[in-house]
Amino acid sequence: MAKRIAIAVATIALSLTAVAQQETQATNQATGKVNTTVNVAPMPALPMGTAVKMKLETILSTVANKAGDPFAGRVTQDVAMNGKVVIPVGSSIQGHVVRVNAERRYKGLPSLELHPDQVITPNGDKYTLNAVVVDTDKASQTKVDDEGHIKGAGIDGRDKMEMAVGAGAGAGLGALVTHSGTGALIGGVVGGTSAIVYWLTKHKSATLPPGTEIVMELSRPMTLNAAGD
Repeated sequence: MAKRIAIAVATIALSLTAVAQQETQATNQATGKVNTTVNVAPMPALPMGTAVKMKLETILSTVANKAGDPFAGRVTQDVAMNGKVVIPVGSSIQGHVVRVNAERRYKGLPSLELHPDQVITPNGDKYTLNAVVVDTDKASQTKVDDEGHIKGAGIDGRDKMEMAVGAGAGAGLGALVTHSGTGALIGGVVGGTSAIVYWLTKHKSATLPPGTEIVMELSRPMTLNAAGD
């Protein structure tokens, strides 16, 4: 008798389990859910430090540009990973100016800071790009510091010569007017001051003309899933 009761209970339990499974399958079918566990592989990514070389298509200058201005360029060398080209030559790079510093102090240097936003391949794929500028070509007469700031030239030999000529002319004029060494000294001070003031009023700029080659490095891994429009 006890054995028959146990068999009956087991049969009822199996029946209930089967009904529950059928109801779950019916619910999944109704809601479009698939009762399957899928292991999704992580998206591949270009590693941090990967170099991206581009040629500038727009002019950038500390005289004419301000923070927020856009810039554009073209990739000049394939960027590959595991033997496969990810960013081909000719891809478009879009970005914006982050900061402009137009120095005129005696020791100041004008500087630009750029931020690339995305790269668009020739077939239309778009990738988010986080990179920092590490080098520019010598023709632009600019240098890049460790923080990615593109710096123009400051005071140079020509400026020093102009200031020396100004000081000398002032000294000569002072001596001529006063016929004394004191007049020459005063004239030299006045002339030198005027020359420095003249230099400070000149526009010293960091300028990158179209065609300037710029080298950037990824500041974080670039995931190879297309960016949104």
